[in-house]
Amino acid sequence: MNYLIIITGPTGIGKTNLSVKLAQKFNTEIISADSRQIYKEMSIGTAVPSPKELKLVRHHFIQNISIHEYYNVSRYENEAISVIGELHKKNKFVILTGGTGLYINAICKGIDLMPDPDPEIRQKLNRTFEKNGIISLQKQLQILDPEYYKSVDLNNPARLIRALEICIQTNRTYSSFRKTKDKVRNFKTIKIALNMKRELLYERINKRVISMVNEGLIKEAKLLYSHRNLTALKTVGYQELFDAFDGKHSIEEGVKYIQNSSRRYARKQISWIRRDSEYQWFNPKQIEEITHYIESKLD
Repeated sequence: MNYLIIITGPTGIGKTNLSVKLAQKFNTEIISADSRQIYKEMSIGTAVPSPKELKLVRHHFIQNISIHEYYNVSRYENEAISVIGELHKKNKFVILTGGTGLYINAICKGIDLMPDPDPEIRQKLNRTFEKNGIISLQKQLQILDPEYYKSVDLNNPARLIRALEICIQTNRTYSSFRKTKDKVRNFKTIKIALNMKRELLYERINKRVISMVNEGLIKEAKLLYSHRNLTALKTVGYQELFDAFDGKHSIEEGVKYIQNSSRRYARKQISWIRRDSEYQWFNPKQIEEITHYIESKLD
């Protein structure tokens, strides 16, 4: 029997450090489930594994495509499942780690087959968002797909735009494309979630943002500023600085906004994980306990 060990948790919790140690113990490799670390041009703001960590254990889907390249969860599913299959030929354990719930779900259960987006429709929706704000997207989705409107994160413009472009392009609801049956996988999953006391997590997140700034986050954001309208860059850590470059607030305020957004994102990640009862929760320092738990789940 082959196993996929899933390590997830909120941003800044220490997923990479734990995953590297587990990969060394089980002599295997790591599949990243992070929708931003996959981009070559984004390094500091996405907290990619350090050169030392990348040298210790081979990672897949880390900085392997450009921000200018179209990428979606369906492509990730197909490519990652293929890599996992190849790795399982050498080792019955593979580690999947990251905080992008959609990517993890795609590997565990499969994702719906969606038509590729129409660039013109997406550009029009992006212009609508920039001109009229997120409420205009919410109202449009409520009309075109009231079912999905009830379940989607209404404060996530990328999700709203993706649903709307499908509705407009196909003249069908986005909901009608969503699958009802999980795909069959050739491995068993062992799901581990990391957490700690809220105040400690927030302290870690705040310090991590300051560390990113010290490592050159502002310079990195300036280099990417001219591409700020790309989907890949509509993410925490960059948008706040782009707004500062636009004069909407100071750099110092932008850094504080990154900390606030990161803490808010961490809360959302924890809420998402808690909806899946298969996850076993640990503190990231409980390496021995986590190892014993993994071994206890083996057939």
